[in-house]
Amino acid sequence: MKTRNRMWLMALGMWLMALTANGQKVVTRSTMAGVGATNILDTYLSDEHFRGTGVTFLATVERQRQERQWSTILEHEANISLCNSRHTQQELEGAYNFYAGRLRRWTLMDGNMTLQAGAMLNASLGVIYNTSNGNNPAQARMHLNIMPTGVAAYRFRLLGRQMVARYELALPLAGICFSPNYGQSYYEIFNRGNYDHNAVPTTFVTAPEWRNLLTVDANLARGLNVRIGYLGNIQQQRVNNLRQHVWTHRFLIGITKRFSITQKPL
Repeated sequence: MKTRNRMWLMALGMWLMALTANGQKVVTRSTMAGVGATNILDTYLSDEHFRGTGVTFLATVERQRQERQWSTILEHEANISLCNSRHTQQELEGAYNFYAGRLRRWTLMDGNMTLQAGAMLNASLGVIYNTSNGNNPAQARMHLNIMPTGVAAYRFRLLGRQMVARYELALPLAGICFSPNYGQSYYEIFNRGNYDHNAVPTTFVTAPEWRNLLTVDANLARGLNVRIGYLGNIQQQRVNNLRQHVWTHRFLIGITKRFSITQKPL
């Protein structure tokens, strides 16, 4: 009887230990801001190319349980740009992108190299406003994409400080976007309800995109790092006989925090 009780106690102890381990999460939180060049083309508004400067705010949260190889990543990216054409016309562009993904991790080189692969869901909402247009001065930008994603990170020491170089690449696979048709006004769409293929399925052929993020972290204190980097987001689409692209290049700086969350055993 005592032996059976000991077995039950051992099983209960192992279950409690497993429960505690399952609650151990490592969280990496990054907040960055940056500035850089923007290039816009939207043939619904104008055949001209617009070039200018924009700013970006990027917030990233990555969560991973220590005993598991899968991690969850969430990214919030907000942009605003003011661009000019060769004829002194102006366009104002603003967009919000939300990325949510799951990535599988592999560790190499005694833990110094980490590779991750998976996919992210990208939801985007934005607008392009042309200050010179009387009719249809604005173009809405809405799309939903599935994006295969890869990440490589390498840890090293430089000048006595722990450093981490990280590169993230995301490419589109398939999705859906909103677009008026060629010659169709927003009045026809929303006031008269005239649908004309305005919800358009997209692929990497009709809406190619290349989003790459390169960062370097330098340790300041335990769990706190300064992060500098480059974000290039090349978004393009050719649907409904209309062409659009928004190319942004940003040089970023911010802070990264890394900490653990432990769930107490029940």
